[in-house]
Parts: sequence; C-alpha cells; structure tokens
Amino acid sequence: MIIKVKTPSPGESITEVEVTSWLVKDGDYVSKNQVIAELDSDKATLEISAEENGVITLMEKKGKKIKVGDILCTIDTSKKRKIYEEESKKPYPEEKKNKINKNKKKETVSYNKNWPSPASKKILAEKNIPIESIQGTGKHGRITKKDCIISETTTDIHFPYIIGGKSTPVYRSKRVTTLSPLRRKISERLVSVKNKTAMLTTFNEVDMQEIFLIREKYKSIFKEIHGVNLGFMSFFTISCVRGLYIYPDINAIIHGEQKINFEYCDISIAISGPKGLMVPVIRNAEHLSFRGIEQEISRLSTRVRNGKISIDEMKGGTFTITNGGIFGSMLSTPIINPPQSAILGMHKVVERPVVVNKSIEIRPIMYLSLSYDHRIIDGKEAVGFLVSVKESIENPIKFLMGENEKNIPKILEL
Repeated sequence: MIIKVKTPSPGESITEVEVTSWLVKDGDYVSKNQVIAELDSDKATLEISAEENGVITLMEKKGKKIKVGDILCTIDTSKKRKIYEEESKKPYPEEKKNKINKNKKKETVSYNKNWPSPASKKILAEKNIPIESIQGTGKHGRITKKDCIISETTTDIHFPYIIGGKSTPVYRSKRVTTLSPLRRKISERLVSVKNKTAMLTTFNEVDMQEIFLIREKYKSIFKEIHGVNLGFMSFFTISCVRGLYIYPDINAIIHGEQKINFEYCDISIAISGPKGLMVPVIRNAEHLSFRGIEQEISRLSTRVRNGKISIDEMKGGTFTITNGGIFGSMLSTPIINPPQSAILGMHKVVERPVVVNKSIEIRPIMYLSLSYDHRIIDGKEAVGFLVSVKESIENPIKFLMGENEKNIPKILEL
C-alpha cells in the first residue's frame, strides 16, 4: 500500500511552507512516528513524522516552497524492513558481474587533493578564480564544477590589496544564504511596526538589591520545593501584572477605529532559540504565583530551545517582556510586538554608585525601558507604568508579597 504524506497546515492563514531539511534519504526504510522532515512557515518550524513503516520516496526537494495539502512524500508499506534491507545489499548475479568485467576494463585514477576537473578548469580560467580559494568536495578532494559555481557566487576577489603599504594578493569571501520564511516574516513585521505605530521609549533605573537578598535567602529551598530556579522573570512578570491593572491602556490594542482593553494578562516572554527569537505566552499571569510563573517559563524555554514550540503557544499575548541583559545589553529600545501596544526591556545588572539616604553606596542597578505606541498610550501613563514596576522591584515585600517580612514564605507556598 502506498501512503501519501501531505503537507499539513502549520496554523490559521498559512498556505505555504518551505522544506528546510530532510532527515532521511530517498529510498530509506522509515518507522512509524519517525521524524522525517522539517518545514518552515512564516511563524514556526513544523516537524513531519512518518505515518507508517515502509520505504520512503521523496517528492519535494530541500529549499522548495510548497502549498499546504501538496504531497510531500510517499511511503510504501508493502516492503518490510528485513527483506528490504537484505535485497538492497544483494550483489549482482555472478554471470552478470563476469560479463561486466569482460566488457569493461577497470580503470584506476588517482588525483591530488584540490585538483580541478576539466569542466572546473574552464570555469576557473574564464572567471579568473584562484584555485587556492576553493575547497574541493569531489572524490579524493577533487574540485568539481559545482564547487566553482558556488565559489563564483560567494567569493569577492580583490587583487592586489594593499596591506601595510605593500601590494599583496589577498582573497576575501562572503557567504550568501536565503533567509528562512520565519526570518523573512519577522523582518516584514518589524518594518511594519516602525511604519505603522507612533513608537516612543521611556527609561528608568531600578535598584535590584532587595531582589538579590530575597533570591539569596530562598533560592535553594525554592528549587528544592518546586523543582525550578527562582529567577528575575517571575518578579518582573508579577510587577508588570500589577502595573497593567494600574494603567490599563498599557494592556490594550488598537483594532481599526476601536480600542480593546484586556481584563486578563497574557504575558509574552522573548526567548532565544536555534531558529531565532521566539515569544511564547504565559496565559493568565494574573492568577499565577512565583512558582507557577517560573515553571511556565521553564517549560516554554525548553520547548523553544528544542524546536518544539507551537504556533498556539505564541499567539495572543497582551504585553511583552524581553531581557537583553542576558546577552550583556546595557540599554536598548525594544520594538513593540504587534498588535500589542507596549514592551518592557530588561538589561544587564551592573554595580553602580548611587545616593542612598544622602550617602553614596554601591548597588546592583538595572536600566529598564518601555517602548509604547503613542497613539493609544500617553507619556504620563507610560512613565507611570515604568515607575510602578520600579517600586515593585525595589520594595517587593510590600508590593508583591504583603506588608511585612513574615509574609515572605508565600514565595515558597503558592
């Protein structure tokens, strides 16, 4: 029986995907549920698994764009693994082998590494490409025609080039690759945001000392009880939820001529993965404790880094938090994640001299930024929201955990 594996839909409104990699070869025997291919859409990467055991025939090439519903490959289920593998390894019949040997003399030719084939020699001469700038990929390292064509599209030759006042032959190269559908879509969206919103950014700084003290005191027992680390993100997420209720227009979007205010907080968290920056959503963060938020961040981060994150897990956020500080960023103006109206930027914590009660102390300081759409959010609201986040972080016992220190154990119980 021949099973046709069709291209599935990665999500609503997506009609086209790109074959980014085949994990099997044409003619391979595949097992049911074995991952055989990866497809890229403009929103996420989709893994394709074999529907049954059998021999696979690939119908589409890597890098090709295909429509949802097109036949991606076929699987012949009539062939069993053991029989198929034995047949594929079977030698020619003896009489056929002897016939070939009689009519054809065996030739043994050896080449030096990076020795060009006749066709590649011609291209090298016509295009004036130096042989030493090409790495041969043919048998025994021989330079093939394909090597020369690739080199022609990726190498800029500057001869001579002046180094230290002397004319010296130097060859400089560049690599040309096609942007993935996901990266192309991200590019389009970022340009669209810049063109279609009145984006402004406001800044503030926050003293992280209280957070450091609380984490130092409770991080070990928090990990022991809940199985996850107590990080900065839970403090900032809960601080943002508090700020969104105080300044509701930060948690709103423009839809045509209407403003939609959300009475729930779906917080998008920017996470770097192998495919680029992904922004999965913590649903109903207003109902989650420190434990709930840290567990959800851990789960989503693992799925992003393993390439398993789904489109549904990235849809529908109402506000975004991004942390450039993990890469060493001191200050930035993050771009709004459409259709949202604001995004909080966290940055690197640095020990700085600050004035505390009229004396200079060294404190761990983080710069914060809030980019917002001025069409819906006034400057007063944006500044107020950032100040509310600052006061929550600088006085977490009062604003995030209760009125006094005896309530801190809530961080362990909820």
